[in-house]
Amino acid sequence: MSQVLCEPRFLVALKSGQSALSFGRSGAGPWQPRILVAYKANGLNSTPSPDGYSSLKSRRRLIWSEKALVKLSTDGKAQHSRTLASLAADQETVAKTESEIEIPVSEEEIRPVVLPTNDSSQKLLQIRHTSAHVMAMAVQKLYPEAQVTIGPWIERGFYYDFDMKEPLAEKDLKKIKKEMDKIVGRNLPLRREEVSREEAARRIKAINEPYKLEILDSIKTEPITIYHIGDEWWDLCAGPHLERTGQIPRRALELETVAGAYWRGDEKRAMLQRIYGTAWETEEQLKAYQVQKEEAKRRDHRRLGQDLGLFSIQEDAGGGLVFWHPKGAMVRHIIEEYWKKVHLQRGYELLYTPHVAKLDLWKTSGHYDFYRENMYDHMDVEDELYQLRPMNCPCHIQIYKDVLRSYRELPMRVAELGTVYRYERSGALHGLFRVRGFTQDDAHIFCLPDQIREEIRGVLDLTEEILTTFGFKNYEVNLSTRPEKSVGGDDIWEQATTALREALEDKGWNYSIDEGGGAFYGPKIDLKIEDAIGRKWQCSTVQVDFNLPHRFKLSYVDMNTQRKQPIMIHRAILGSIERFFGILVENYAGDFPLWLAPMQVRLLPVTDTQVPYCKDVVAKLKALDIRAEIAYGERLAKLIRNAETQKIPVMAVVGPKEVEDGTLTVRTRHGGELGSISVDHIVAKIQAAVASRGVL
Repeated sequence: MSQVLCEPRFLVALKSGQSALSFGRSGAGPWQPRILVAYKANGLNSTPSPDGYSSLKSRRRLIWSEKALVKLSTDGKAQHSRTLASLAADQETVAKTESEIEIPVSEEEIRPVVLPTNDSSQKLLQIRHTSAHVMAMAVQKLYPEAQVTIGPWIERGFYYDFDMKEPLAEKDLKKIKKEMDKIVGRNLPLRREEVSREEAARRIKAINEPYKLEILDSIKTEPITIYHIGDEWWDLCAGPHLERTGQIPRRALELETVAGAYWRGDEKRAMLQRIYGTAWETEEQLKAYQVQKEEAKRRDHRRLGQDLGLFSIQEDAGGGLVFWHPKGAMVRHIIEEYWKKVHLQRGYELLYTPHVAKLDLWKTSGHYDFYRENMYDHMDVEDELYQLRPMNCPCHIQIYKDVLRSYRELPMRVAELGTVYRYERSGALHGLFRVRGFTQDDAHIFCLPDQIREEIRGVLDLTEEILTTFGFKNYEVNLSTRPEKSVGGDDIWEQATTALREALEDKGWNYSIDEGGGAFYGPKIDLKIEDAIGRKWQCSTVQVDFNLPHRFKLSYVDMNTQRKQPIMIHRAILGSIERFFGILVENYAGDFPLWLAPMQVRLLPVTDTQVPYCKDVVAKLKALDIRAEIAYGERLAKLIRNAETQKIPVMAVVGPKEVEDGTLTVRTRHGGELGSISVDHIVAKIQAAVASRGVL
């Protein structure tokens, strides 16, 4: 059976006995596919249609056959194709027989579905919370010995933790869901009841639920509230809930996975069984979520990191420790070089500080008292105690304190790509997103009180510039204000909060206010970025700090020769290099833009005879800071397939004709075939695309 690889901007068609690489273009416009294919994707069958191709792009994992080919003009204009004759002799097909083929899509072609959130929809929150209770009720009906612990709503659904003797498996979820449907179908009322602490404890003891007793002890407010489902089941709960179980849309409810979870997150306590579920307002929302979930799975940075040779976590060396492989290290190098360049342009000075310091430093900063559970054990060095740093701030403060500063030196902006080490339980580790050693893009600004607004605005401008460069243009911004417990006087809190608010308003960004959500040492701005499939990631933060300058007795000499305490601003834009890299991998699905790609150009000689010419070309490209390599020693079709799988942006086939003419036959991953062009010409095009951070 013939196989076809169809991409948004190019088409590879190979028939039995023919392996020509063919491209089509409509007029002078961008490269377009010349055909439409009836397709089968995830069980979906369809006849060829323009709408079918649109759906095809959204699904992206397809099986193609020759019988399904239908010729279609995309814009009504005459079309033409060119064949790379040098490939015609190779009989091996580019696409694997009966295998799934991944279709790369450009960022602008991905339209994320906007789904409601718990914050945006009170109804959705009630559906999820009530679904959690219905699930717990169903579990205890099916497994009477099961003990209930906690069951909150979460970002995409809900979960409940159970202590039960019988281990649950994924197959059990269907049975639990069926029991849930029965409870929903009975349309039982949900009733809120207020009781005394003593009455709640009496009822809990009566049903022998020890976990609920511990939960009761952790509740500090009165009265205690209980939610009942009919007269059959109840749990401690603050709400909110639907009025009746029948208001849960059964077709928008799904149980997803079973996992283990320690009670209270403590590995020394009981291992519980956690059931995750998702619930939405409509069946259509559930289907959209399922598509997004499948797309997220395809983009998982842990799988792509391994498939593309970017990084690894070597368990033999220790969990949560990242090993950067050459390709991943190259991307990291590009990120860091850009980061350093733009910071120097914006008036920051770069620092390098030690990864370890005396324990006394962390006692002075307060980290040892308030953050000790996240720090590694200290070490004894010549009868003095030293500590791996969990933060960079105290080290930067030491540089500020090294000399007496004048008000004329402020603001003082210092920045460091500083590696820190924080203890994470093994169960919490997750690829690059939760690790034990990571590099923060940390910066601190020491300034006068009346400079806060201007400095915050400068940070916001820099944040936008950096995030936009990496392709992130949509943000969710929160301003967090003074909490109940805090340090610093009313005047400085008001001045700092007003400065943050005015900087946001000057910037023209929409933002939400999290009343009382600031740090104890000052107000802050937090920013989430939105990726290509609509997920939001906590990334940038800007925090005003009155605490550390006081603890370290920082000062500057003002215009009246009096010593005053400066304001300290903490800020990170990427958050950490590791986490941001993971977000980048998932945002681009490993298909990095040309300027970020670890390998930009791959030369493919048709035979070994062309290898010396390819080596000369690669040497020239490298001398011009273009990342290039040669791949040979395999059949040409396999080399092409490997380049596609490894997402190489520019592929150049070199046969006898190219050597004779001093050219390359070039095709790009997103632009299609460029034809036979001179080396100087392709160099100019690559350099222009890199400079503009565009596509080729």
